[in-house]
Amino acid sequence: MHGLGTFFDARFNDKGQYPVSAKSGAGNTRDKPDRVTAKLAALHFYQLSIPAPKAPAGSYDEAAFQRGKAIFNGEGKCATCHVPPLFTEPGHNLHTPSEMGIDSFQADRSPTHMYRTAPLAGLWAHQKGGFFHDGRFATLLDVVNHYDRHLKLNLSEANKKDLVEYLKGI
Repeated sequence: MHGLGTFFDARFNDKGQYPVSAKSGAGNTRDKPDRVTAKLAALHFYQLSIPAPKAPAGSYDEAAFQRGKAIFNGEGKCATCHVPPLFTEPGHNLHTPSEMGIDSFQADRSPTHMYRTAPLAGLWAHQKGGFFHDGRFATLLDVVNHYDRHLKLNLSEANKKDLVEYLKGI
């Protein structure tokens, strides 16, 4: 973004994965004057304070939403990583491809070789274009089915549908 500030990330010194940034030293930038760093805390606070958009009335089944909430927090194990009320993972929110039950194609493009826990609040606004880091799942039910298989949850079809209604409403 060409801001004038201080930026340090040793991962960008990896000549094998990031030859351009390693050669240019972009992983260790200290500009004078630094016009960015002092503003980052306020920017982060602002980002965290923006509420997720609420799902429109009538866009999900309210009774199924309530049942799905119990599944999300219980036998679905969703809240293990997508912790309410943030619906993402506070702290270290990275997972290996094997933990997620998918290939590493997208993860290998990042410096961590891992996937981050995506925030789910306001998920209703992302109903088009596929789900997951690369859009590989066409529907929320496809995502639920993936984790049901991968984590061996053995959710009933009714529970899966209720869970989808919860995801549409958070």
